[in-house]
Amino acid sequence: MAAIVIDGEKLAAKIKSKVKQEIAEKKLKPKLSLILVGNDPASEIYVKKKHLACEELGIISDQHFFAENVPEQKVIELIESLNKDPSVSGILVQLPLPKQFNSLKIMELIFPEKDVDGFHPVNAGKNVIGQDCFKPATPLGVMRILEEYKIPLEGKNAVIVGTGNITGKPLGLMFLNKNTTVTYCNKYTKNLKDFTSKADILVSAVGKPKLITKDMIKKGAVIIDVGITRLENGKVVGDVDFEEAKKIASFITPVPGGTGPLTVACLMQNTLKAEKLKEGIQ
Repeated sequence: MAAIVIDGEKLAAKIKSKVKQEIAEKKLKPKLSLILVGNDPASEIYVKKKHLACEELGIISDQHFFAENVPEQKVIELIESLNKDPSVSGILVQLPLPKQFNSLKIMELIFPEKDVDGFHPVNAGKNVIGQDCFKPATPLGVMRILEEYKIPLEGKNAVIVGTGNITGKPLGLMFLNKNTTVTYCNKYTKNLKDFTSKADILVSAVGKPKLITKDMIKKGAVIIDVGITRLENGKVVGDVDFEEAKKIASFITPVPGGTGPLTVACLMQNTLKAEKLKEGIQ
C-alpha cells in the first residue's frame, strides 16, 4: 500500500488562516523586520515569500536590504535600532550571511523576545529543557505535520540525518521532549543505512538528492524530507528518492509542497506570538 502523501500547502493555509483571523479579531499590528545582506538568489526568493505571507495575513513587512560588502557594523546598528523600536514585533536576519559576517554574533544581538527565527542562544537553551520559547520555523512545521496527521511520537525511534542548527539539532530536542528516542546522523556517520532502517520516523535535512533510497527505509516508516536541491534542469528535489520511498513508507512529505510552505506559515505564527508577547496578550 502506497504512503499517504502529506499536503504541506493545505496545512500551511490552515495555519495562516488562523493567524490572519486572530490578528483581525484582536486588532493587532504585528510588524516583522526582514534583513537581507547580499544578493543570494535563494535568499532573495525566501525573503520575498516571507514578505508576501506578511502582506496576506495583515503583518507589516519592514524590509532592509544591504549590499554584500556592507560593513558588519551597519547591520549591527540596524538590529540595535529595531530592538528598541516598540512597533517591531519580530526581527529576522536571512541566512546564510556573507562569509565576512559572524553569524552567531549577529543572531545573539537580536532580543530573545523578538527572535522569531528561534536562533538566539536563550531560545535554543529553552528548547533544550522544554520551556516555552521561539522555536525555529522548519522544526515547528515538522512537529505540526506529525500532530495534524496524528502520528504518535512517544516511544518511537526517530532518526535525523543532518545536524544543522536550523533544523536537525532543534528538531531532535523537540522530539526528545515528546518522549521519542532520537538518533542523530551526520556526514561522519558510518553505515547510514544501519540507522535509517530502524527509524519509525526518518527525517532528512541535508540537501543531497537521493541520499535516502528505498532500501534504507523501514516498512511503514514516516518520512519527512526537509532537504532541498535545485537540479540543473530546474527541477526541485529533496533528499529522499520519493517515487521509490512512497512504496514502502506510511506517510511521506513531497519536495516541493511538503515542509517548505509550513516553514513560512510557522514563521508567521511566531511573529504573531512575538506581537502578543509585546502587547502582554495571552
